[in-house]
Amino acid sequence: MNTYLKYIALLSFVLFSTFVLAQNNGGLNIQGERFTVRGSVIESDTRNPIPDVNIEVNGGGYATTDIMGDFRIEVRIGDELTIRYKDFETVYYTIKSNERIEVQVETNKKERTLSKYSKRLRSNPESFKSLIDSADVYLKKDARKSIQFISEALVETNSAKENGIAYESLGDIYFYWKQYDLAVSNYRISLQSTNSNEVSLKLANAYKLNKNYQESIQTYKALDKRELTNWQLVSLYEGLGDVYLLTKDFNTSIDNYKQGLTVAQNHLIKPKETDLNSKIAQAYSAKGDADKAKGFFYKSLNLANSENKKRAVSEKLKVADFQNDISDYSEEIQLRKEALNTISEIEADSVFENESPLTPQKQNYKIGNAYASQGDVGNAISYLEKSIVEAESKSDLIVKKDATRRLSEVYQTAEDYEKSLKAFQDYVDLVDQVYAKKEQQISQAARFSKELSNKQNRITSLESDRELSESKYQLSTEQTKRQKLIIYSLIGGLALLLLAAFLMFKYIKQQRLANNLLALKSLRSQMNPHFIFNALNSVNSFIASNDERTANKYLTDFSLLMRAVLENSEQDFIPLEKEIKLLELYTKLEHFRFKDKFDYTIKVDKNINVNDFVIPPMLLQPYIENAVWHGLRYKKTKGNLEIAINQSNPNEITISIIDDGIGRAQSKALKTEHQQKQNSKGMGNIKKRVSILNEMYKDKVDVSISDFQEEVDTGTKVIVTLKKD
Repeated sequence: MNTYLKYIALLSFVLFSTFVLAQNNGGLNIQGERFTVRGSVIESDTRNPIPDVNIEVNGGGYATTDIMGDFRIEVRIGDELTIRYKDFETVYYTIKSNERIEVQVETNKKERTLSKYSKRLRSNPESFKSLIDSADVYLKKDARKSIQFISEALVETNSAKENGIAYESLGDIYFYWKQYDLAVSNYRISLQSTNSNEVSLKLANAYKLNKNYQESIQTYKALDKRELTNWQLVSLYEGLGDVYLLTKDFNTSIDNYKQGLTVAQNHLIKPKETDLNSKIAQAYSAKGDADKAKGFFYKSLNLANSENKKRAVSEKLKVADFQNDISDYSEEIQLRKEALNTISEIEADSVFENESPLTPQKQNYKIGNAYASQGDVGNAISYLEKSIVEAESKSDLIVKKDATRRLSEVYQTAEDYEKSLKAFQDYVDLVDQVYAKKEQQISQAARFSKELSNKQNRITSLESDRELSESKYQLSTEQTKRQKLIIYSLIGGLALLLLAAFLMFKYIKQQRLANNLLALKSLRSQMNPHFIFNALNSVNSFIASNDERTANKYLTDFSLLMRAVLENSEQDFIPLEKEIKLLELYTKLEHFRFKDKFDYTIKVDKNINVNDFVIPPMLLQPYIENAVWHGLRYKKTKGNLEIAINQSNPNEITISIIDDGIGRAQSKALKTEHQQKQNSKGMGNIKKRVSILNEMYKDKVDVSISDFQEEVDTGTKVIVTLKKD
């Protein structure tokens, strides 16, 4: 019976919850399936299409109009489209059916040209600067007073530069108070007076926050990167990354963030390094690549720890939010507890607004939420109650409401229905309080926005006094056009000269490449007969001194070697694996003939991936041949030949050819004049090949030759360094 009553109570509670939620949400909103609606945006008077208009759905979809003014976007019945563009007022449209939409707008193409000169002379030259400084002082304290100072400064302006400064300051005021549409208007007026990269960056950012995404991208891309400071260049890439992230173009967003990060790292702009690592992580997280996101989040966290405590704890909370997204609640809880300790230290010197993510009530709420997600009811209740007490003390209705709702759910999970119902009733009361407070805030914000708009209209009307001097400005414009025509003609001529120089340089480079290829082919053709002649001498000598069976075996191995050599003779490079096999075969043949003169070893580092490296064919064989024929052959005792291939770093290997023969000096003394010429020619060909290959492939091969030891038989050590492609 008690169990039966328990289920009835639970069912009643769920029905009551559903009813209250429906009341607070204005009733149930049943949405249908998504479908694609087509539409177009045109001018009402000319019916000309308007491209690059921002189309946004309240559910999160985004699109832009094409060159014909058309767009397609996924919606549901009842969704609201927000249609934004720089040259007309924002339009709102509610979806009623899947019929094609035609949006007709009135554009304001002819923006009033600002006069570049003022008839008025100021009585006090310092007045303008003082008014601008006063406006900056009150910018964050009192918007109305700050705007009043700008109004007075505009009356005092006496040049285009000052006019631009005044409107930039006015844009800054509106931007701070989140009136982004008014900020856009004033930044644009400022740029009409004086061109400034700093103001252009501010305009692009204001466009972004006003959800004019296409205009923001165009403004960023119109900036000349060569004229920007390093900080401005980082800001440009960061801004583009932000816009592309908002439009869900994650790959382009990440590319721009990474370009900005490279500039920041190259120029030691530490704060931006932290920001960009964090934003790259957020972009990867939004893309669904949690592993890469985690790596960049922890990079940003490590960088933030080297800055001030507030910056470090802010970054730690971003990482905690990410851990929540990937359901790693244990790590999230640990990070938030560490953050709480730091926040308590910071609070001794700072005061956090309730909107800040650093408030203790928010962190206690999120820790309690994480414990609840883990199923740890005891800790969840403890931290949620802490959050409610903290929120109560700081009048934070939002967090108190959310924590109370979550506490009700946790009690329900723990089957403590009485406490769950009480917490839910508290939650309903808090919802009503929040709703009433929100209504009041919206009303206040509307009055504030209207007042700022009225002030902007009054400021705009001040410009009408300047239009008397517009005819003088037009005359100046005509003169400027003629000057521009001359400048553009000179620039065009210079561009043609640069194009001709580029084409000539390209032709010379191609000719040099062709000459190098021809020289390589010639050198290779000289190497092949040289090698074949020496090898045939070996065959002849061996046949004369050995039995027929051994001679046949030697000839078989020699034919395999010759075939491989001829196959590779037309290539600049062959795989290292092939060259090693050729060396093993050639050294085996030479040892066949001179068994009593030397022993040999060929060692290849096991860690080397021989498929990653290539080498010029026939590069190593002449050095081995010299070691045997001119060093080890004349040694009185049995010598050693060692060929070792080792990897010095991931992109480089070294090939060592070491013999303990008589050495270069004794070998040269034993040679006849004819032999000296022959050897000089063979080694000279190798040097020329290496030189040409390094010129063509940017120092890919390096060869050094030295004595091996300081004994009677000095030996020879050849080191060939080979770099990866």
